Amino acid sequence: MVPTIMKQGRIAPFLYLLPAMAVITIFIVYPMIETVRLSFTNRYGTGTAASSCLPGNPCWGIFENYRYALTNPEMLTALRNNALWLLLMVPVTVALGLVVAILADRVRYESLAKAVIFMPMAISFIGAGIIWRFMYNIESGGGAQTGLLNAILVGLGLQPVAWLSNPAVNNLALMAVGTWLWAGFCMTILSAAIKGLSVEIIEAAHVDGANGWQTFRNITVPMIWPTILVVTTTMVINILKIFDIVFVMTGGNFGTEVIANRMFKLIVTDLGRSTAIAVLLVVLTIPVMYYNMRRFREEEAMR
Repeated sequence: MVPTIMKQGRIAPFLYLLPAMAVITIFIVYPMIETVRLSFTNRYGTGTAASSCLPGNPCWGIFENYRYALTNPEMLTALRNNALWLLLMVPVTVALGLVVAILADRVRYESLAKAVIFMPMAISFIGAGIIWRFMYNIESGGGAQTGLLNAILVGLGLQPVAWLSNPAVNNLALMAVGTWLWAGFCMTILSAAIKGLSVEIIEAAHVDGANGWQTFRNITVPMIWPTILVVTTTMVINILKIFDIVFVMTGGNFGTEVIANRMFKLIVTDLGRSTAIAVLLVVLTIPVMYYNMRRFREEEAMR
């Protein structure tokens, strides 16, 4: 009787996990394996990628689709733009979220201020892209400017700017939309971390003569640093797969192409290259995910 009960005790946990494992296998594991397989095929997903090679041109054999993903000029533009988004938008968004979280914590209308900043998160990225297309709109035919930003510039006696088609500013204009959307998320997480700080430590710092900036730099930031890292790595993953804003506002034209948008464009015309780009995108996110997992385990070990 006892061995039977022990056997049931060993099997029962797996029975509880079985439905979840089945769902993960069907909707995550199998599609991932199939995506990797298709990345080595031709544009139709039938033959090998080597069959797409043209005589006299460089060819990586079955890795031909990855040669495209790493050397094609349009893909190089997409990789460069994703790197630009990471270098500029991530620190700006996290810093803005932190500043708003600190300032909102010191006003009586804190809830209202946070609600206003967080409100863009309630809008779909597609909807936000459409809204900001109207904001950036330029009338080039000599009529009145209907885009809000250009109407303001004209009202100030300045020339309107082609925000979305001028390569000098269009990527920055798209990042501004992303910052507008994600700043509320960063603020919410960081504000929760700040609320969890010990009031006694902050008061002790003030008693010792520390001003607001010194308290923020030497106490607040070090104590919420793990949360800042979580928010930063989350933003890195979000930016690596940025798609909606670029797709709606520029379609990747005028030098604004990003990895996910390029993958979407090719999914109908060239299945092999599209899936190779998808695999590349996953590979780029793995180091960030690994770092998050390792840091989480280190924190758990310290508790």
